[in-house]
Amino acid sequence: MKYLLCLCLLLAVLCAVTHGYHEDICHEVNNTNLRDGTENLLTHNCDKEGSKYADFAFRFYKQAISKEADKNIFFSPMSISTAFAMLALGAKSTTLSQLFEQLGFDGLTETHIHDIHESFHKVLAVLNCTDVNITLNIGNALFTAIGYEPQEIFLQNTKQFYDAELFSSNFHKPEEAKKQINKYVEENTKGKIPELIGHLDTSTVLVLVNYIYFKAAWEKPFDPLLTHEDDFFVNTNASVRVNMMQCDGYYDSYYDQDLSCEVVELPYQGTARALLILPDDGKMKQVEDALSKETVCKWDNKLETRRLGLQLPKISISGSYDVKNLFMEMGITELFSSNADLSGISGSRDLRVSQAIHKALLELDEAGTEAAGATAIILTRVLRPPATVKFNRPFLILISDKQTSTTLFMGKIVDPTKK
Repeated sequence: MKYLLCLCLLLAVLCAVTHGYHEDICHEVNNTNLRDGTENLLTHNCDKEGSKYADFAFRFYKQAISKEADKNIFFSPMSISTAFAMLALGAKSTTLSQLFEQLGFDGLTETHIHDIHESFHKVLAVLNCTDVNITLNIGNALFTAIGYEPQEIFLQNTKQFYDAELFSSNFHKPEEAKKQINKYVEENTKGKIPELIGHLDTSTVLVLVNYIYFKAAWEKPFDPLLTHEDDFFVNTNASVRVNMMQCDGYYDSYYDQDLSCEVVELPYQGTARALLILPDDGKMKQVEDALSKETVCKWDNKLETRRLGLQLPKISISGSYDVKNLFMEMGITELFSSNADLSGISGSRDLRVSQAIHKALLELDEAGTEAAGATAIILTRVLRPPATVKFNRPFLILISDKQTSTTLFMGKIVDPTKK
């Protein structure tokens, strides 16, 4: 039997409220590059058909909840898709088509494949050069075995499209290589993910890493003095005590009669927003089944500004996913088998992906500026009491960038007290 070298694909993701800044590629891009007349395959327009990439987040979410329906879910579709798109630079034949099909791309002509990578390049460039009020850093790295030389065109393309850093690692000393990669991830996630990798095999020749780090302040901050302890109903039979934040103000919201859920948009300062979806009791599965690009577009079109008394629990949760198993169940199988064609990396068919790991962390608190808080208080003084929307039962969260129309993070909060 032909000996197979292993390629480990590792993804690191962070959504946090700590400090960080990165502007490695801002010198080469400005915010007009998504409007240069060419279609960007990652961004979605509610008025046009476009690619199916926007639905990747919902497909992955549905696969994740099929294993953990009653658990917290949190992940970054942007991080996962970026890492696998970078890997696709070295994939060929059915290995490539299987992968891109699940990411939402089909019709894989040579021109179309180039357009996919160019779309990632442009979106990543814009996201890494966000408004001064938002910290959003996305980075990629390749760790190659000492003496192992990937195809030059693969290295050139990972640098050109994904701005990937290149490092050399001694995988014959797995613990040493593991410490090197974990340190890189820890530094780029500001200490929040200190140990991404649990183990490495001596047959590893290449590790791809993607990280995403996000920090933004609410446009309407919550007053810490109003935060109080309250019940959060995990299910009809159990509740937990949480720190419930509170803010009265004007929010864009919509109650979906068909799906029995309340939708509230919480804008961050800058170009990002959180979309919170609160299903009525017993309606979570109904909402989850309906999750799609079209459903979110419908909600966006129906949002209306109204005065709300918003109550939202403080959150600190994390998620860890075996992307290899989830992808195999979604139909991406060849990539992880002895039939994998990653000859664009090695020059021959001697590679397969042995691991694909994704870790994510979400922290929400009251953080915001005093000026914005004062404005919110002034707006609430002279009008009738606001309608109350209380997120005291399981709800969904979508964090997206409005400028690129891309979903950065997605999750479900079932129990805010579970890390």
